[in-house]
Amino acid sequence: MKIRFNKKYNTIAFYTATTFAVCLLMVVVVMQFPVISGFLKTLGKVLSPFVWGIVIAYLANPILVGSEKAFGKLFEKKKPHPKLKKVTTVTLTMLAVIAIIAALIGIILPQIVDSIISIFNNAKSYIDTVQNWLNGIVEKYPEASDYVMGQFNNFEDKLMTLLNDLQPKLVEMAGSLTQGVWKFAMGIKDFLLGLMVALYLLAGKHTFIAQLRRLTVAVLPKRSAASFIKLCGTINNTLSGFISGKILDSFIIGIICFIGMTFMDMPFVTLISVIIGATNVIPFFGPFIGAIPTGLIILLADPKQFIPFIIFILALQQFDGNVLGPKILGDSTGLPAFWVMFSIIVGGGLFGFAGMLLGVPVFAVIYTLCGDAIRALLTKKSLPENTDDYSEPCEFSENGELIHANVKSEPEECKNSENQDG
Repeated sequence: MKIRFNKKYNTIAFYTATTFAVCLLMVVVVMQFPVISGFLKTLGKVLSPFVWGIVIAYLANPILVGSEKAFGKLFEKKKPHPKLKKVTTVTLTMLAVIAIIAALIGIILPQIVDSIISIFNNAKSYIDTVQNWLNGIVEKYPEASDYVMGQFNNFEDKLMTLLNDLQPKLVEMAGSLTQGVWKFAMGIKDFLLGLMVALYLLAGKHTFIAQLRRLTVAVLPKRSAASFIKLCGTINNTLSGFISGKILDSFIIGIICFIGMTFMDMPFVTLISVIIGATNVIPFFGPFIGAIPTGLIILLADPKQFIPFIIFILALQQFDGNVLGPKILGDSTGLPAFWVMFSIIVGGGLFGFAGMLLGVPVFAVIYTLCGDAIRALLTKKSLPENTDDYSEPCEFSENGELIHANVKSEPEECKNSENQDG
């Protein structure tokens, strides 16, 4: 007996089997989650040098691109020297990376550690300074004395309780110092191996990109391969432009903060400048996140400098938001302000600091892809692509053309209309 296959039933059977396999896989993952989680942690430790290498290479790539542009004409003036050009540019890039890391470790880190130790050692004297400052305010405004002093005493009691609770915890931490030193040593080892991996990635960047394109074209259909390569280019341009630009912007803000605080003779200049520069990497909320702890440090160390410091930080952030940031970044993400805030809140809630940093560029990629998909669907239906064409109530004619309703008439809902782009 000859079996005749029905295409319709074959499709149903395929989707049924696929659904069953996915459900079975999810059950296995849930039941064996501790085993899978342990395997992923072990795999993460093994691949840690490669993760470090990819991150370092990605951050150092703008330096490499700049070096290639600067030395390209020099090495190709008379006769092309591709190998010499590659060796020179990659070497200069890695030397720049090592110089930046050495500067952070040798110059900034000791000052930060000294500042933190000084804050803990002089906590009691800082509290006395704040109390004397509040006493001066109370003398001028006696009607607020009970409230102000009551709030300060509560704050002092909580702070001293916190410091007292930290002492036994510090003793416990000292007991596990050996394990911490070992983990730190392993982290240093992974980071150094990551530098070597980054060196190979930068040196073979063009070869690796060509291999990935070749693999994509070989595996996927032509149209899908072209779309996937275009997608990867969009993601790379958005992420690299935003991250490198934001790091440069934050570095400049940290330098300006250092110069300004030094000129104003404020305490803990290096520590506060590093905090301000690091938190400035986070869009929108970064200035507020950095201003709160640094303002508290200034208030404890020198209350008279608190108000000038807050004014200086606000002026600095206004300069960054309106002048420096747009000059460096331009409109690198293309996201409206609402979606910037949305991406930061969601990214920070899901992935912490890394989510707040990467939330904006990642969501910008999603926003761009959704916009492209919507425009493609509208083009396929021969409808207008501009969002402004859908700002009024609308309907469609019998020929399928978009007709805007009369503004003076009662509003009508759009019939069969697509969602707005974005």
